Amino acid sequence: MSSDYILAYGTHASPQDGRCAMEWVSYLAGEPHSDQPTCVSPVLRAMCIALNDGLDQEPRQRLRPYLTRTIGTAEDDLDGWRGWLAMDWLTRTYTPAWLRLAGLREIAERLETAAEVTGPASLGTALELLEVARREARAARAKAFGSPLPTGWAAAVAAGVAGREAAWACAGAAAWAAARIGVGDVAGDRARAAARAAAGDAAAIAVRHSRTSAWHAGARAAAQEALDPTLERLADSALALLDRMLPTEALPVPEPALAPTAPALT
Repeated sequence: MSSDYILAYGTHASPQDGRCAMEWVSYLAGEPHSDQPTCVSPVLRAMCIALNDGLDQEPRQRLRPYLTRTIGTAEDDLDGWRGWLAMDWLTRTYTPAWLRLAGLREIAERLETAAEVTGPASLGTALELLEVARREARAARAKAFGSPLPTGWAAAVAAGVAGREAAWACAGAAAWAAARIGVGDVAGDRARAAARAAAGDAAAIAVRHSRTSAWHAGARAAAQEALDPTLERLADSALALLDRMLPTEALPVPEPALAPTAPALT
């Protein structure tokens, strides 16, 4: 990885302060410094920004191969399709992954094998299943946290809360950033709320069932230890989702970005 081409967290007042994924795209496309390049689809832009800021420093660099492929997507009329892809992923990939981790396999399988979410009608069917998942996850969480442990119960509860936050923080938030723009109606908001609640409660259960000794290292440390494998798999899956949304080949990069001082995009 070239030291002069690093994706940094957040937005930056000037290139000297660093560049996030979309600020690099602005540079490569010959646009003014900004994290809102006009050449990029709003859906792709929102998803890339959320992934950029949700991933840690090293895995964030995995976004680099996709960046030039976002150039020229602003007016390709595919954002509706991209939004439904993201909503389908939230319903049939993201939510079941957390439900399975908490042992809620039956409802996870029902979601995984449901019809693809491609429009309002299929979203209505998916929403019914997501509401069932939310109720089952909430009941299971109440049962898991219902009686104090001999020791460490408060630490376990804190770790469970941290787990709920961690479950949404990267891949889930990124997919919703894309779906919100492409779908963006009341049913979509309800589906997002149900998916987030079910996944969060399932993640809290997984943390609650993890090693008691980890809770005393701190809530976030315990949550990360219990959830990291699932978080990593979902990050991989979210990058694969981004890949599906992009053109197969990148457009030629404009001449200003090919000047000798421009870093290579690899």
